[in-house]
Amino acid sequence: MEQSKVNEVLLRNVRQLAKQTEREEAMMPQGSAPMPSVEEVREIVSLVKSIIFTDYFYKRQPEEQIRSFYIGESMEKLYTVLRRQIARGLQFCEECAEEEVLPTAELLALKFIDQLPEVKRLLYTDVEAMFHNDPAATNYGEVIYCYPVVNTMTHYRIAHVLHQMQVPVIPRIITEQAHSKTGIDIHPGATIGEYFAIDHGTGVVIGETSVIGHHVTLYQGVTLGAKSFKYDAEGNMLNVPRHPIIEDHVTIYSNASILGRITIGHHSVIGGNIWVTNDVPPYSRIQQSKAVDMAFQGGLGI
Repeated sequence: MEQSKVNEVLLRNVRQLAKQTEREEAMMPQGSAPMPSVEEVREIVSLVKSIIFTDYFYKRQPEEQIRSFYIGESMEKLYTVLRRQIARGLQFCEECAEEEVLPTAELLALKFIDQLPEVKRLLYTDVEAMFHNDPAATNYGEVIYCYPVVNTMTHYRIAHVLHQMQVPVIPRIITEQAHSKTGIDIHPGATIGEYFAIDHGTGVVIGETSVIGHHVTLYQGVTLGAKSFKYDAEGNMLNVPRHPIIEDHVTIYSNASILGRITIGHHSVIGGNIWVTNDVPPYSRIQQSKAVDMAFQGGLGI
């Protein structure tokens, strides 16, 4: 094919696609500042991991002064990148004045860094919980390096702090990066206590308004979801509490679906493949009433 024909097709479509449609314009925030960078958001998580799990993801240094140097280096980079990405996220805040975005981003970045000691404490409880819940784990290093729950919870606990600060967009980017990598989907708005464990993890879904206590263990495929949605008089969906409350010391086995604003009482065990839509009192054991064994002959029924 002649190059002139190729150029004609390319240029025609470039001109058409360069025009901003009404629908496209309606979805864009006001102003012309750059959009959030997925790559820099990923760097934020990487820097936090190098600060919290220094010996595992940066350089092992037993001397506190040397550790302080390396952590300080990562902390300075974190502040710079985080401040920039928070500012870009704040473009999606309709109540934020443009001249307030940068000062607000600086304050929020520092506020986040002040929360890092607590994020570190919580993550180490998660590592401990996972180690003690899985006899296949031979040491803590194996859990930190290999277990998807540690990667997921690092993303979640970072995102949750930013979500509580009402930073738009950035927290969802962070948790969705973990979701795409591990298959574990945790909304940054969910509240999760200490010593949280997810075994295997693939297919776990935890909705935005879920509240999870301490020492809770989930297995693969568990859903903490909404049963129904509420609407206002104009038909707009309301963002109200609609996901379960899981109290302390609860274990939920694989493929169980816990739906609606119900409470699973402390020290309860929910069996696999269960659909739960009502409150469960403390110390309960919920399982299928009986197994159904169906035999087929000659392929019938398959």
